[in-house]
Amino acid sequence: MPFVTKKLHAPTRQKAFLFLISELGLAQHETQRLIAKGRLTQNGVVMSNQAGYIEGDFEFICFEPLSQGLEPTFVANDFAVYDKPSGVLVHPQSRRTPYSLSDEIKHKFGHDANVAHRIDQETSGLVLVSRNKASERVLKLLFEEREITKRYLAMVHGHLEHPLDIQEPLLRKEDVCTLVRMVVKVHSDGKASRTFIKPLQYFPELNMTLVEASPLTGRTHQIRVHLFHVKHPIVGDPIYGQDEADIIRFLDKELTPEERLSKGGASRLLLHAHSLEFAYEGENYHIVSKEDFITTCFKAMKIDGVSIPSL
Repeated sequence: MPFVTKKLHAPTRQKAFLFLISELGLAQHETQRLIAKGRLTQNGVVMSNQAGYIEGDFEFICFEPLSQGLEPTFVANDFAVYDKPSGVLVHPQSRRTPYSLSDEIKHKFGHDANVAHRIDQETSGLVLVSRNKASERVLKLLFEEREITKRYLAMVHGHLEHPLDIQEPLLRKEDVCTLVRMVVKVHSDGKASRTFIKPLQYFPELNMTLVEASPLTGRTHQIRVHLFHVKHPIVGDPIYGQDEADIIRFLDKELTPEERLSKGGASRLLLHAHSLEFAYEGENYHIVSKEDFITTCFKAMKIDGVSIPSL
């Protein structure tokens, strides 16, 4: 598990962050950030003062990445791109999360490397990663200013014949119900959202359409909710278009892949972050996923014997 508790000993009274820098080799800003988050305890008492002193035995919780061998698909001096598998979290949800993309990023590029944006755990595809704090600020600003073009591929139910420009506001509202925390709705009180949808290939024997989705905004579950709203939910979506009881079972990790296949049409969400286009320090980049998404879709739908066209 990447979060580990280290038992340490400071022989003399000294600033805690200075001792941790010397002992663990962490950067000062990272060490002070972790102390402020309550990662250091002595005799059961949590230290949150970034400039606090320590002496004697104490415990410190830190992140030690565990790689499973996933390599970046593209590497530049200041950033990299990973092709994330479906089912893998971008960040650990808690200290008990056994594995996330952050393990690979920090194992490969060090503790200052970080994701510049997020995609859902269920969504596969390209994730842009900064290799240092300076590039992290630049890349996140590019996303905020909508200067990075993202294109997704999705397999949807039904025959989508014409391109769509969906401009429905999206609302994510907290509620006492554990279900509602995950669900985003089209609502007039929501935030402005816009998604362009272009049909690419219709499969009449399946009554499904492969589409390209280009989100202009970056709301939670935006593509999924917009496609569900126009009556073309994404195949394999375990939330939008499913019964409440099954949604709760999915959130509680009780829904099996076989049940997902029978209820939603696929064992995973058939949404893939396919390409990224942006300019960085005067150079233009167009990075495309190497994933054969149509083959991935057919495999997740357990379909054999249907001709698979190339994109």
